[in-house]
Amino acid sequence: MENNIRIVNPGKNGTLRGERGEIVIPPASWAFLPAGDAGITRKVTSKGEYWRVEVKMGRRTISQGIWAPGATILEAQEAVSAVRLTEAYKKKRVSDTNRREKQQELYDAEFCKTVEAYLNFHPIYEEIGKKLARAVTVHAIPVGSGTVARTKTIPIEERAAHAVIAWMRHQTTAYDNVKIARIKGERRAVRRAFAEQSVALLANYRQGRGIVPDCPLQKALAKIMAL
Repeated sequence: MENNIRIVNPGKNGTLRGERGEIVIPPASWAFLPAGDAGITRKVTSKGEYWRVEVKMGRRTISQGIWAPGATILEAQEAVSAVRLTEAYKKKRVSDTNRREKQQELYDAEFCKTVEAYLNFHPIYEEIGKKLARAVTVHAIPVGSGTVARTKTIPIEERAAHAVIAWMRHQTTAYDNVKIARIKGERRAVRRAFAEQSVALLANYRQGRGIVPDCPLQKALAKIMAL
């Protein structure tokens, strides 16, 4: 058929839009396979006949699934299910899960230590620095969190710095309650202003200055520790 592989977008009322915005209709013998099972999706797409449904979410492009011949989808589902019932597959799954958990534990420890190094609190505030590093790590590194800590495109030191400022912005400033005008660059300017507040607050702890009783950082940490 024409255009064996296409990228389409969801339209109104369940329609699909082609590359030029035109309404397109999959062949009657095709079916929709939602995203979520990479094994089945790979097997279907390896046949070279499918339409991928993509949608823009901010800067990201998300796949909602694929349209493909119904027979191809059914064949892939049956083949993958048969493999997943074998003992060899089950053992591999256990091994892969254990390996990922170990990698996550190692990254957790490395990231937390890197955050502590970035904070570099004065010795009199060392314990607060450890608590903050742990709070930032718990928030930032879970798989699928979508935070900067999960990217591999920048050094871990930069990831740690960005993660601290992001945590501070949400936990110690009024950022979450601010109404940001829909003007180009306004959100970036607001985030920069709150980042400067966070850096100034962290400087007090780095230099060993006296901390006011209602310090937003200590209040945020106390709230987390109470959970």
